[in-house]
Amino acid sequence: MTRAYFLMGAMLALAVPAAAAEDYASGAITEVKTAKGEVLANDKGMTLYTFDKDKKGVSACYDSCAKKWPPLVAAKGAQASAEFTLVKRQDGTMQWAHEGMPLYVWQNDKKPGDVTGDGVGGVWHIARD
Repeated sequence: MTRAYFLMGAMLALAVPAAAAEDYASGAITEVKTAKGEVLANDKGMTLYTFDKDKKGVSACYDSCAKKWPPLVAAKGAQASAEFTLVKRQDGTMQWAHEGMPLYVWQNDKKPGDVTGDGVGGVWHIARD
């Protein structure tokens, strides 16, 4: 069953250059079926991941890490909802988190449902509900 999580009417966007940000605009986090089962994804169907080096409520992925693993950044004024919370990043932007763990996409996932980031470096994992 595919579910969509509407996050207080807030728009989600990946941390990408401004010109491309609207390509990633989103109003929901969804669940999609993949080769590894149902996973959390952005509204474009791109798999979301968690990072073992993060702590609940704190991102450890910056600089070159964040270029490879763009954080799922919340629009200004976004409100947490149920198991989806917000984490403040070093630059002051807010990042979506699932059960306190910050969410990211993987630069090498090319199409909806790709899960090529699962297990990278032994520290990246598919986000599941």
